[in-house]
Amino acid sequence: MAITKNRADVERRYDSEAVLSVPEAVELVKSLSFAKFDESVDIAFQLGIDARQADQLVRGTVSLPHGTGKTVKVVVFANDQAKEAEEAGADIVGGQDLADQIAGGMALDWDVTIATPDMMPVVGKLGQVLGPRGLMPNPKTGTVTTDVAKTVAAFKAGRVEYRNDRYGNVHVPVGRVSFDADKLVDNILEVAAELKRVRPASSKGRYMKKIALSSTMGPGVKVDGASIEDLLKIRS
Repeated sequence: MAITKNRADVERRYDSEAVLSVPEAVELVKSLSFAKFDESVDIAFQLGIDARQADQLVRGTVSLPHGTGKTVKVVVFANDQAKEAEEAGADIVGGQDLADQIAGGMALDWDVTIATPDMMPVVGKLGQVLGPRGLMPNPKTGTVTTDVAKTVAAFKAGRVEYRNDRYGNVHVPVGRVSFDADKLVDNILEVAAELKRVRPASSKGRYMKKIALSSTMGPGVKVDGASIEDLLKIRS
């Protein structure tokens, strides 16, 4: 009941139809936060792509300059580079033994799975288990790699994966409400720049159609795409 009342109070305090600049949206999302925990801040882009077309899928990774504020748990499949993975901070490292544990019902309580190319025949058999949870290593996201240590360190430092859903939307975490506003803005611009960089050549018309920023418990705040474009020009 308390959350319902808080949410109702929040919705009375802002105009849901207002389209704000990036800095204004960040400040509003921070001010509307009411949870007793440090809420995640996420940005959602509705892209002008046809998600049914293979050549218009948007997927990859982006390194946030200020991280996400979340402790990322990383699992690595490796043989020769197992020690390097552990030294870089991987939480769980293994080979066939690890695959057997996962196939046997091991809890999938981690965030990123990384594998060396030689381990993919083993990991590939776990596709039906890892795939639905978004935990399957993929070359497109850099999680199938010959440089395990570097990749583990990057994800621990704030690299995040992104991919469009079947409606052409991309959701990416950009920090916590406790972050300074400037850091959230920096992270948002980094994501926007990355999505522009990977725009499919076959995508026609307006690319970033709608943008919204929200915290875990808060409402979505509309963001002006032109504001993002202007800030990216200043930054470049």
